[in-house]
Amino acid sequence: MNLGSRSVGIPAVIGVCVAIAFSLCAAHAETPLERGTYLMRGIVGCGNCHTPKGPDGHALQDQELAGGVVFRTPGFDAVAGNITPDPATGIGNWTDDQIVDAIRNGKRPDGTTIGPPMPIEFYRNMSDTDVRALVAYLRTVKPIAHTLAKSTYKAPLPASYGPTVTHVPDTSPDNRIAYGHYLSTIAHCMECHTPRAHGQLETSELGAGGQELPVFPVGVVISSNLTPANPEGIAHWTDAEVETAITDGVRPEGRRLVRTMAFDWYRNMRKPDLDMLVAYLRTLKPATP
Repeated sequence: MNLGSRSVGIPAVIGVCVAIAFSLCAAHAETPLERGTYLMRGIVGCGNCHTPKGPDGHALQDQELAGGVVFRTPGFDAVAGNITPDPATGIGNWTDDQIVDAIRNGKRPDGTTIGPPMPIEFYRNMSDTDVRALVAYLRTVKPIAHTLAKSTYKAPLPASYGPTVTHVPDTSPDNRIAYGHYLSTIAHCMECHTPRAHGQLETSELGAGGQELPVFPVGVVISSNLTPANPEGIAHWTDAEVETAITDGVRPEGRRLVRTMAFDWYRNMRKPDLDMLVAYLRTLKPATP
């Protein structure tokens, strides 16, 4: 073969380079299980509610996702479900689609509605890629037989949280603010850090805090205002200080945050994701509850 007998144009060379680069990226792309592991042990942090905790408030990892944590508020006594693959007391008999429907639409296979504090309003925006990745991880969890009491609510739960979500596209990390917003959504930051009126989020005051949140095992804490309207809040912290609060649960002056904040999980976030999350938080408009 005479390689010198044919001229190769620049577009063809570029095409070959792009193809090689794509192949290399694809070879190193995360599998659904790898992505699900990162999300579950990081920013989504399901274990913050669904893994039983010891007297010191730390999650008991040998009982991962076995449920039983009780959240007591004036409106409900909610018991976090067993989401291990145990077929009798967990989700072992649920199909992948049924698990996705529970996460994004708040519906169990029997048609009943999953109530708060499950942040369905935010999980409705979880991408197909990420929600399927969570399912891949859940399939690997150790099955634990753990029969639980039922949650009780003083007001009837809604028949639905809106139109059934069947498809959510990925958000590209190339857009730092948009991806930071997405990360804050699947981390459900604003579920706690936005005031509520009659049970509904006051979206015009996004990030303004002011909610009373239950603290394990007893007590309440008032969520912080994350917007620039709070002179003692993150608007005056450096990015590094904000990230330390998120991952280590420590404010700049050294005061520790309560474990209602899922920093035991957030500390596993990758630095680029942390940077984009903080970049989004910087865009919140000033608001007070």
